[in-house]
Parts: sequence; structure tokens; C-alpha cells
Amino acid sequence: MKSQNQTHIVARLERPIRLSDYAGSIFKTIPSRKGMKKAIDKGLVRLNEKTAKTGDFISENDVIELLEDPSQTRPTIELELEVLFEDQHLAIVYKPSGIEVSGNKKWTLENALSSNLESSTELDALKFAEPIHRLDYPTSGALLIGKTATSVTALNKLFENRKVKKVYHAVAIGKMDESGTIEIPIDGKPSKSTFTVLQTVVSERFEFLNLVQLEPQTGRRHQLRKHLSQIGNPILGDRDYGKEGLILSGKGLYLHASSLHFRHPITDVDLRTEAPLPKKFKKLFP
Repeated sequence: MKSQNQTHIVARLERPIRLSDYAGSIFKTIPSRKGMKKAIDKGLVRLNEKTAKTGDFISENDVIELLEDPSQTRPTIELELEVLFEDQHLAIVYKPSGIEVSGNKKWTLENALSSNLESSTELDALKFAEPIHRLDYPTSGALLIGKTATSVTALNKLFENRKVKKVYHAVAIGKMDESGTIEIPIDGKPSKSTFTVLQTVVSERFEFLNLVQLEPQTGRRHQLRKHLSQIGNPILGDRDYGKEGLILSGKGLYLHASSLHFRHPITDVDLRTEAPLPKKFKKLFP
């Protein structure tokens, strides 16, 4: 993501004040005095076009500039992503199956964002856009991305307060009820998922295959995969929680994050984004 230096002009002051005491929250990308002190110590802050020191005093109309940190680098990969929604503040991209969202590896979706998203022109634009949540390596679908410091904070709060509605689709094995609620604790914590069977086909190998719509009401790790396995209907292709031998070779996990629905934290627009089902789903349920 493209970045630029940030500038602040000191407003009227009753008396001179130390830069380290004044500048703790003037830049949204560094929201604390501790963070600003680190930036000053690294030589990333200029006062009236000169490298600043923590003991410098500032006065009205002084110009404080925060420089881009050259040490903040990230490898980039060329991976074309489908962008489902994008504005200056956030984006929603289609995550393919078979790639990690982030991590220590070079080949991650996070490292492909800079070549797929437009740079934000907001003052607190991030140098690198950030994924707000995670999808497992084998899971495909809608992934929410923050492009500014403000949006990342606001979007994380939406998730914490369960204000983001997530809908998934999966192919589950075996005979199932038409709908239901699963409230089996995961790792000792309360967990809740709801499911609705949309379509069922008879399968010689699997007995029944069900196209299921899922809505997690809590956000435990591998929640949907564990819950379906626990009621005896594991997701097709699940090597961790499925039944041995009930795998379609080379087809991966049949779990897809199909939609995100939330109120845009900056524009207040009601935003609903759909990620179309992969072709492998449609082959089983034409």
C-alpha cells in the first residue's frame, strides 16, 4: 500500500511544551506517547524540518512531521484477488482456498493485498492493509480488510461486539435435520451455531450430501467444523474433524464464507457483500 508522511501544525498554546508531552496522540497511526517516543528515537519525527528530540519544546505554528518508517517492509506476491467491495476505508476480498490469510510465510493473502487494492488517501492510511479476521487455509470466501488506522480499530470493535453477521455454506455428510442449533462448548467455552439444510442429494459413497447454510453466533476456532463433526455430520473434505476415508481427492474442504453483513463504521452505510459459491459446490448441487 502506498504511504505518505504525516504533518501536524501546532495550534495555539498557553505556554511552550515538550514535544514528547504534546505529540502522544496527534497522529492516528501512533496513538500513544510511548509510540511517539519510539518514533522520535528512531529519527522519524521532524520539527520545523529538523530531526526532533524528545526534549525539544514546541510553540504555536511549529510544524511536526512524521516520516514513513523504512523498516516497515513486507514481501509482496503476485496473486490476483477478486475485490468484492472497496472504498477509502476498507475492502472485502475473495479469499481462495489453499492459502493462509497471514503468517510468517511469504505466500499469504496479506502479501497480495498491495497489488490488488487501491491506496487510501485518508490521513491515517496504513502502509499495508490489514485483514480484520481469519479464514482457515482450506476455507474460501469473503474476507474483511482494513485500510486505515481508524477503520481497523472500528472494525475490530464490530467483531468484538458481534455486530458483523457472517454466513457460511458447507457440504455436510450424512442424514441431517432440516435445521437446528448447536450449542456444544468448544475448549470449555460457550459456543453456538445455527444451520439450515438447503439441498440434499443421495450419494453412493457418502449416503447423503447436504448443502448447508451456517451462521456462527460465537467465534471459536474451527467452530463450524467442530460443531458439524460433533453432531455426526462432518464437512466434506475435513481432514482434521472428518471421517477417515470420506475425502474427495484433490477437492479440499467444502466450507465457504459466503457473506458479510455489517454497518460501515465510517460512512454508516448498511453493507452486505456476497461471495459466490465455488464451482466445486455447484458440481455437487447443480
